[in-house]
Parts: sequence; C-alpha cells; structure tokens
Amino acid sequence: MIPTSLLRPLLVAAAVLAAAVLIAGGAPAAPERGRPGKADREAPEKPAPKPPSLDDLFARLKASADPAEAKGIARLIERRLDRSGSATADLLTDRARQAMTSHDFPLAAELMDRVTALEPTWAEGWNRRATVFWLLSDKADALADLQRALVLEPRHFEAWASLGRIYESMEDKARALAAFRRAQGLYPQMEKVREAVDRLAPEVDGRDL
Repeated sequence: MIPTSLLRPLLVAAAVLAAAVLIAGGAPAAPERGRPGKADREAPEKPAPKPPSLDDLFARLKASADPAEAKGIARLIERRLDRSGSATADLLTDRARQAMTSHDFPLAAELMDRVTALEPTWAEGWNRRATVFWLLSDKADALADLQRALVLEPRHFEAWASLGRIYESMEDKARALAAFRRAQGLYPQMEKVREAVDRLAPEVDGRDL
C-alpha cells in the first residue's frame, strides 16, 4: 500500500497531467461545410442576442425586488465568476471539488494551491480555496484568501457573506455585520444575509428605546 504522504502528491500530479493531456488534445476540427446556397445568401441568419454584461447583471441584482428573480440573476453571476479562462485551472478546481466531497480537505487545498498559482487574478479561485481553509479550521488563511478575492472582485457577494460568517465565528460582531451589510448591498434579496444583519444589528448598533 502506498503511504498517504506519497499518495497525495501523486494524486495532485495526476490531476495536473490529466489537465495537460486534455489541453494538448485540442478540439476536433470542424467538418467542412459546402458553399451556401441561394436561399442562404438571400436570408442570412439573425445574430444571436448579446448576453448581458456582468455589470448589467450586478445592477439588475441590486435593483430586483423579487426574491425568485434575484436568485436567478445571482446564479447567472456565479456562472460568470466560475469561469477561470484556463482549462487546466477548471479541471484542477473540479478535482478539488471532488476531493472536498470525499472530505479529503488537504488534497483539495493542494489542488487549489495549484489553481491560484496558475490563475492569480481569478477571484473565484481564492474564494474556493478560502472554503477549503474554512473546512480545515484555518480561519486566518480563509480570511486572507477572501480578502484577496474581494480585491479582485469587490462585488463578490458570496465572499462578503463568507467573510461575515468567519468574523461572527470569531465573535468579531462589528466586522461580521459590516461584511454582511456589504453582501446585502450587492444582493438585497439574499435571505441568509438579511437574517444575519437582523440578528447582529441590535447587538452592534444598539436597540432603539
């Protein structure tokens, strides 16, 4: 049996190798198409509508008064933020997710180390590594990664919410409330954040007489 100390580096190396093979293979060549017929020339296809920009989605999320609509917009934003722009980083991130599902948090941390080294400007990479550190009970590194993610994308409402949860777990209620309010300002219909603000505000701000 291979010792655990040797197995984890082998798993990380295998994930990196798989990513390299995937990229090296490239996409299959598109089949050649025949020359367009007369009907095609006379009736060209209409271009697909341009998807809303990330700025537009954040603006719509902030303005939405409908929780269901806001949740749908939030999912669209999360899908955009999930794109690293690197097939290797995406594959390693997926391997890290699988490791987290298996509760192999040290392996997940090593894989996310590779991801943040490959794509240091990808905010979601730092946010996900922060989640791994949180699961490893490493609050200091989790906070550092969340702060790095928020420097790269200050509108990352999930990172603000996570920051609030960590501060609250450390009994730093003032910073927790400030973080939750930042998340609420970006995503007003986010239920867990609204509940956190309602819970902490009376303690931090004081109750009205």
